[in-house]
Amino acid sequence: MRKLRRDPPPVQELEALLESHKGGTHHVDEVIPNLYLGDIVIAKDKKKLKKMGITHILNAAHASWECTEDGIDYGPDVQYYGITAEDCPEFNMSVYFRQGAKFIHKALNTPNGKILVHCVLGKSRSATLVLAYLMIYQGFSLVDAIRYVTERRCISPNRGFLQQLQQLEMDLHFTFWRCAML
Repeated sequence: MRKLRRDPPPVQELEALLESHKGGTHHVDEVIPNLYLGDIVIAKDKKKLKKMGITHILNAAHASWECTEDGIDYGPDVQYYGITAEDCPEFNMSVYFRQGAKFIHKALNTPNGKILVHCVLGKSRSATLVLAYLMIYQGFSLVDAIRYVTERRCISPNRGFLQQLQQLEMDLHFTFWRCAML
C-alpha cells in the first residue's frame, strides 16, 4: 500500500536542525525578496523602516507584555496587522497561520510591497509565521523552510510551535493528495 503523505520529522530532529544553524542575530534579515524577519528594535525604528521601504508590518507580539511599541503610528503608508501571541509552547499559534500567511502574501503582491514580520526577538513567534507562509504559499516542506530561513537568520521556534508546524505540514499534504485524487 502506498503512503499518501510524508510525516514531518520528530520535533527533536527539527530542534537539532535549528541548533545546527546558529548564525549571528541581527535586528532584521531579508528572508526572501521583500520579506524581512526582525525584532522589536527594528520595529521601533521608523526612520530605518522608511529607508528600507517597508509598506506592511506583521507584529506577532501585539499587545503582549514584552511588546511596548504597539502605540507607534507608522503613518498612512504602512499597513499594520497585530497578532497577540505568547511565546510559550501551550499557545495555539496555528490559528494565525493562514491569516498571517495571507497578510504576508498580500504585502508581497502589492506593488513595491515590503513586509517586516517581527516579535520581540524575531526568533520564535515571527519566525513561526514566516515558516508557515513559506509552507502555505511557497510549497516548502517544514524542513526545507527551516533550512531556508536559518541560512538567513538564527531562529528558534519553541517546541509547541514546531509541533503546530508539523500538523500544518500534514494538513497541507492531506489537502494536496485529496485534491490530486479527485
